[in-house]
This record gives sequence, C-alpha cells and structure tokens, in this order.
Amino acid sequence: MDDLAGFLRIRRSRVDPSVAGIPTDSRRRVEGLRREEVAHLSGVSVDYYVRLEQGRATQPSEQVLDALARVLGLDETERGHLHRLARQRRRRTRSPSSRPRADLLRVLDLIIDAPALIVDHRMDVVAGNRLAGLLYGRNATGLNTARHIFLEETERGLYAEWEKCTLDVVGHLRLAAGRYPDDPRLASLIGELSMGSERFRRLWARADVRARTHGRKAYRHPLVGLLELHQENFALPDESGIELIVLSAPPESPAEDGLRLLASLNDGGNTPGKGLRVTNYSS
Repeated sequence: MDDLAGFLRIRRSRVDPSVAGIPTDSRRRVEGLRREEVAHLSGVSVDYYVRLEQGRATQPSEQVLDALARVLGLDETERGHLHRLARQRRRRTRSPSSRPRADLLRVLDLIIDAPALIVDHRMDVVAGNRLAGLLYGRNATGLNTARHIFLEETERGLYAEWEKCTLDVVGHLRLAAGRYPDDPRLASLIGELSMGSERFRRLWARADVRARTHGRKAYRHPLVGLLELHQENFALPDESGIELIVLSAPPESPAEDGLRLLASLNDGGNTPGKGLRVTNYSS
C-alpha cells in the first residue's frame, strides 16, 4: 500500500527548489528536487539516498530520517509517517480488531444530543447512535465513510464541503496504510477506491498524510438543511485504531436548532439515546 521508497520519491517531486535555496532557470526539467540535491541537503551520500528510493537500503537511522523530513518539508504527522514506513521492514504490524469495548458502547449510548460514531482505522463505522443514523439517513453501523464519500456521494450530496472531505479521507487512509501495512481489508478498500474514483487516484498519488483530530464539518441534510457542526475525534489510548467521533453544534446556533429538528424525526422506531449497535465484528 505504501512504502518508504515510494513516499520519498513522491514527496521529493513536490518540493519547490527555490524554497530549499536552490536556484532554478528555464532549463530545469525535473519536478521538485533531484536525488543528489536531497542527499546533499540532508547530509547523506548520493549512493545511499538512491538506494533508499530504490528500496535497497534498510534501517535508516533516526538522524537520517529527521534530516530527510526537514528537507522534504514534512510536518509532524508526515514525519511520524516517514519513521513508521522506515520501520516496516523491521516490525510488521498486526491489524487491530475492530471490536469496540462494551464500556465504549455505553459511552456512545450516553450521547443523545449530537451525532456520534465509533470508527476504526479503515473508516468503517462499527457503531453509531440514533442521531448519527438520522444524519446519514440510514443505520450508520456498517457504513464505510471513505466509500460513502468517494463512491456514493458527490459534491451535491450530504457533504457540504465534499472536496475538503476527500482530502481528509485520503490523508487518513495514507496514515492508516503506514501504520497497518499488512491489513488486507485496508488494501482492498484502497484498491476499490482507486478503481472507482479518479479523484481518489489523483489525491492518493500526492502522498499527503493527515491525522483526524478536530475541526468544522458541514452537512447538507435533505430534511433539515445545512448543519455546520464541530467534529471532535477521541482516539483510544490502546493503539486499536478505533476513535469516538462526536459532531456537536455551538449553543444557540442554527446548527443546534437543526439537530433538535433532526432528533424529532421518525427513524423507524429507534429509541432516543440508544446506540445502533453493530452485530458482526471483523478484525
């Protein structure tokens, strides 16, 4: 899905030489930096850097990786991704289970005034509360949000900022691919999205990495209109890849009124405050 050599090649091609202090002219035909320029700026030999890009060099030191991250202009999340890719040859990571703990499901049941989801590293919704089901217009449990955004929705669908959502999804899946390189279901999902969406293919080729933490999330619901919500991601400390996602509305805002209206809708008899529990778990 992702490897150190490919990541280095892609990110090298995206560095502006002038930002790195390298003068350019109209005769330059290389996108980004040349291999020898990266090697010089990071303080390693050209031969060693070439072997890194060819996948022939193993176990680069922390100092080398930090120097490469600096030259390539990587942020903290991307730097961590680079280090994980370098460790893949040394330690294969078993895919975590998507089974949420019963205690976490009880927490989900307590959230009644905001859509809330429990999502794994593949962006599979393993449990969702009643408001989440009403927001998506279906039982949210079993939904894969990456597939939903790229293959089932368009810019005219549920996501008011569809293009921004696609950037976040691809960045998250890149991060997940670095953490769980041996997960066949994740690899299958990435392949499916690549086959079904030209935009996904273009964004995946950029090798952007993003961590989901918090931020604005806007939905265009067919019954209650625009919902401008705040998304907060609570990652579990057990390295399971599972997160609790809560979508809240500012007090006395139109979005708060919209959620109240959404909560009043008939969803087929689900009891308010009760989560829509997943019945089949997979690892």
